[in-house]
Amino acid sequence: MPDWHFPYIMNLSILTARLLLILLISASQLSAANVLYNPGFESGGLGENQNFPGWKTYGANTYCETAIAGFPAHGGSNYLKVYQSFTGALNYDGIYQDYISGPGATYTADGWMKTSSADSIAGQNLAWIEVSFRDANGNVLALYTTAKLGTNLIQSGTFPKDTWVHMQITNNAGPSLIAPDGTYFVRYQVVVQGDAAYSGGSVFMDDLSLNPTGTAPYGNWNVVWDDEFNGTAVNTNFWTYDRGHGEEITNSGWGNGELEYYTSRTNNAFVAGGLLHIVARKENTNTIYGTFNFTSARMKTQGLASWKYGRFEWRARMPGGVGFWPALWFLGTDINTVVWPGCGEIDVTENNSFVSGNVRGSLHCSYNDGALTQPYDLPGGDSVTNFHTYTLDWATNSFLWYVDGRLYEIQTNWNGIAGNYPTPFDKPFFMLMNLAVGGNYTTNVPSSVIASSGVFPADFQIDYVRVYNQTQPLLLSVTHTNKNVTVSWPTNIVAHLQTQVISNSSSPGSAWTDVVISTNPLRLMATNTGSFFRLTSP
Repeated sequence: MPDWHFPYIMNLSILTARLLLILLISASQLSAANVLYNPGFESGGLGENQNFPGWKTYGANTYCETAIAGFPAHGGSNYLKVYQSFTGALNYDGIYQDYISGPGATYTADGWMKTSSADSIAGQNLAWIEVSFRDANGNVLALYTTAKLGTNLIQSGTFPKDTWVHMQITNNAGPSLIAPDGTYFVRYQVVVQGDAAYSGGSVFMDDLSLNPTGTAPYGNWNVVWDDEFNGTAVNTNFWTYDRGHGEEITNSGWGNGELEYYTSRTNNAFVAGGLLHIVARKENTNTIYGTFNFTSARMKTQGLASWKYGRFEWRARMPGGVGFWPALWFLGTDINTVVWPGCGEIDVTENNSFVSGNVRGSLHCSYNDGALTQPYDLPGGDSVTNFHTYTLDWATNSFLWYVDGRLYEIQTNWNGIAGNYPTPFDKPFFMLMNLAVGGNYTTNVPSSVIASSGVFPADFQIDYVRVYNQTQPLLLSVTHTNKNVTVSWPTNIVAHLQTQVISNSSSPGSAWTDVVISTNPLRLMATNTGSFFRLTSP
């Protein structure tokens, strides 16, 4: 075990205490501000409408409204108006957002509510805001709410009419909401409960918020495998390549009518500037690629790494133009013995470059998988040509797809040609990243159109890929004997030990630097200056 000389302040007991005050920080999981998209409804347009970018609605009577004279918004120009559905039975109207989470993640949540004297909530109607933590199938594990606005709350004077009232979501112990074991995502929801008596009254809401408060919004999901693409070349311990045109597959072009020829050249796949670049290029037809007008790269972990269940995350941006088909996906490791689609395919995200504001997540395990897919439209006119985070949760009994942390698809049942649920998604899969040119997904754009209209070279850029598992917390353990201190941390988590040196208790610390070590645990020897240590992941 190597020695690392580190600060000793006054005596060994103070040294040990100092080490226990270490910050444990994940570079990808820093505390965030409000994670709700469009929390003040300013992206809903002017006037009265049912357009709620970022939100899902239920019930008949949810409206984005522009403030009018004498009835201002709490902030900005717009607010949400909700009232009951008038069905003659107990009914519910409202909106919600689902956001990625994990066991142990912590939040605060609140919003502003108002009811007007001209249209005050009446009868047994109620309104509230709630936060629920949910498992991989969407089942509620824990539920917390604001006070429920009704006639009793108004009559008591707690909720005056025509006044914006701050409503905080709390648990029994206070405002901090803690995700319980089994959590995959958190739902923030506005609810209006209508009674069966057709009672009237509307409720207005504005400036809603859901704020992660810890350093690990994913809770005890920790990185166990990653490629940050910070080097100067593709890591061949992680990645290999498919080459050619997939001629051995029925309907060549990799079974999809694709037009590119895949290579392992650095022209088509290289690491630079902290990014992996997968590049589609236009070629002369008299090159070594014969009649193929385009080259690109299809990278995979086949034979090098595979996974069964976990959280998988990419940060990437895709090329725009005509006829490009970037994809991040998985295939079953038994593909050489179980013919596709029996081996199973998991598409984390793919894009038809004709539609730059849309991606799709899918499962394939039979020749009729039409129900096992769903598109996602990026809100606010955004484009895949900007960086976004694409995440897949693969649980034992479900799949969940996210873009920028926002959940948009859950699949919980399937039947494949190789067997019924949970086959084939109960075995290891390997990872693929590729940029196709043309093919079925792009509506088979002719090669001549792509060659004349496509933007070449087309660059699919990946900032990182990370695999998370639920593990023990990312913590440093400290023990000491005599004048030596031993520091250890979990070996199954991608983590780096860093140090910050201080000269005395009143001076600022130096920059955090990586500790160059070869073993875990690490023995530290006392000197007579001060130092902090921390873990970062990845």
